[in-house]
Amino acid sequence: MRIGMGYDSHRFEEGRPLVIGGVAIPHKKGLSGHSDADVLVHAIIDGIIGAMGTGDIGRYFPDTDPAYRDASSLELLKYIIEEMKGLGLRIEWVDATVIAEAPRIGPYIQEMIESLKRSGLPEGKVNIKAKTNEGMGFVGREEGIAAIAVVLLME
Repeated sequence: MRIGMGYDSHRFEEGRPLVIGGVAIPHKKGLSGHSDADVLVHAIIDGIIGAMGTGDIGRYFPDTDPAYRDASSLELLKYIIEEMKGLGLRIEWVDATVIAEAPRIGPYIQEMIESLKRSGLPEGKVNIKAKTNEGMGFVGREEGIAAIAVVLLME
């Protein structure tokens, strides 16, 4: 059994789509980043990599590499899942939380789970929660969104 924890946060930026969990969510701003800035998928990827014990997301997909400019985080997730399988590991459980003051994330959770399943996460083994930050910090001031994920891998 191996456990990994992932975290990601991105600030809001005008003129970009908001993509969380592979789902486009209507909002006045998107998230700033080198790729599509999908905080949920990035946190899950980092959790998988942590459980694999092979560094972090920046080691695999550096933001200095133009190959990952505007990349789909779901494609990056597919790549990491294949790397994980190559080590003889499988996902047993993913528990993730998206922390956002706005927009409301709850109505999109099931669609996110379906999107993640299509990208290789096992059916029935993903839980996503949505929380606010009660008006505190950068999330509370609606400057950005954060996500955390805990991943359990089995050999």
